[in-house]
Amino acid sequence: MSEFTENPFASSHSLDTNPFEDPSAKQAAQHDAHFEDISRRERDLERRERELNQRAEHIRTHGRSNWPPFYPLIYHAISEEIPEASRPLITRLYQLWLVLLGTLIINMVACIFILIAGSSEGGKDLGGSIGYMFIIAPLSFLLWYRPIYNGYMKQHFIFTDFYFFFGGFHLLFSVYMIIGIPGTGSAGLIQMIQMYAQGHWAAGILGTIATVGWTVQGLGNVFYYRQIWKHHSAAGHTYGQELASHGAKAYFTRG
Repeated sequence: MSEFTENPFASSHSLDTNPFEDPSAKQAAQHDAHFEDISRRERDLERRERELNQRAEHIRTHGRSNWPPFYPLIYHAISEEIPEASRPLITRLYQLWLVLLGTLIINMVACIFILIAGSSEGGKDLGGSIGYMFIIAPLSFLLWYRPIYNGYMKQHFIFTDFYFFFGGFHLLFSVYMIIGIPGTGSAGLIQMIQMYAQGHWAAGILGTIATVGWTVQGLGNVFYYRQIWKHHSAAGHTYGQELASHGAKAYFTRG
């Protein structure tokens, strides 16, 4: 039926088509687009090849270790080693550790300004702040962050008990640093108020930043400490169950 209704005089060309258009120009544009797509893919492949070569060189030099970035000693990859459900928790704890590291640096600089301001305990404060920088920073990573990281990575809850023990001490240390007793190496609350009262604004501002840093990482650690405690208590794991299930060797190996 359609053969009889079709207009035999209808044009086979669209009215939108320019009959004078040069088909070679359209082909050239398509060729350019295709060439650009190929070039983009080549650049992407080259980038991936460079990344793979860099990773291979890194593994050859340092093994799988990738942390700290400036001198890799251990392998640290939350996205690869921590179960997906626990990644937000471990990420937040790692961020809190970074806040702690930054606070230790600011605290040390603040103590330098406290010494310059003429504080009678300035020398002790500076010495203590330097000690905290080189002792608390690595020990906090090894004694409370790394155990909870390993606990969620290996699902061995004895690591969580290490975290509770040393993490508890860290919370007490944070309160101690927030107070800011002169001569203790802290540029916390008391030191901050004294600097403002004496008109030493630079030392006071740095002390304020340090106090805020100690407070933020302290409150954050309290929140997650309680959260992990509730989870650990609800799971009901014991040392006997852990050792019977995995053996002592499991705590000294990966996986």
